[in-house]
Amino acid sequence: MRIRATVAALTGALALSALVVPSAAQAADAHHSVLADVLRAAHTTSGSKTGARSVGAAETAEAPLDLTFSKVSVNAGKPIVVGTTNTVTVPTTFTVTHAADVDIFADDFELGVDVYRGSFDAPTNDLFGDVAPTCKAVSSTVATCKGQIDVWPQDDFIGNADATTWKAVGWAFDLNGQDPSDPDFDPNQIRSAVQDGLGTTKLQRYSKLTVNAAPEPVKKGKTITVTGKLTRANWDDFAYHGYTVQPVKLQFRKKTSTAYTTVKTIKSSSTGALKTTVTASVDGYWRYSFAGTSTTPAVTTTGDYVDVQ
Repeated sequence: MRIRATVAALTGALALSALVVPSAAQAADAHHSVLADVLRAAHTTSGSKTGARSVGAAETAEAPLDLTFSKVSVNAGKPIVVGTTNTVTVPTTFTVTHAADVDIFADDFELGVDVYRGSFDAPTNDLFGDVAPTCKAVSSTVATCKGQIDVWPQDDFIGNADATTWKAVGWAFDLNGQDPSDPDFDPNQIRSAVQDGLGTTKLQRYSKLTVNAAPEPVKKGKTITVTGKLTRANWDDFAYHGYTVQPVKLQFRKKTSTAYTTVKTIKSSSTGALKTTVTASVDGYWRYSFAGTSTTPAVTTTGDYVDVQ
């Protein structure tokens, strides 16, 4: 399972009773959210659910990390569409504003923007990037950053309930020259910040749609039967199943035209199957088009050509 190395080490070092870091064997058997630990630690030390806050094993003499996030964008505002097997990588962009004495380019500094589902106190799942963001200084206290979110459908233990709205959160750690794997690592020397309420994104279940118009060729005035199937990713068993009782448009384009027109709207069956009939009149292309839902993206087939004689 993918776990962000530095943050995993940090959460292991943070001696909060609220944090429980599993062994490698436990991590192999059940999903462990590193971000959940970070967020719980932030809430425990700050007593607040929104805005920038420090994260540490206890209230310390160290000042909170003077750093904030703004202008956060996940996948350019578009939903993240995920299937059953392939890793999906989408971009994140954000601006970091920090005090002059905060060196975000130091080797012992880590930051990023992740997304999580559920409450800030106890997120049910989180998604993050496999590669650290790259930042460019635009002044001594401001930098623009580009990162990514990587979704591994099975490794990230997403389920159908995750096809909903996710929240963006920014986090940063200044280790002050310490190595989290060092037995003498002192969490009280960490300066850190977590900022919630940075926007939202949607996670959607990848959809597929097929079409077949037959017979071909067909005599003018005869019946054409148009069949197909609407399916979508099921993250509970990582297979594709029929998307049932959904409105799907049957559309037609004449051979001499470039535009499709809607002929009728039908609904998918209890298995996602589509079937309807039309009368053959002229040569052209038949296709199905699904407008999508909040959990499932729109999808349209390519046209299936029928020669009318």
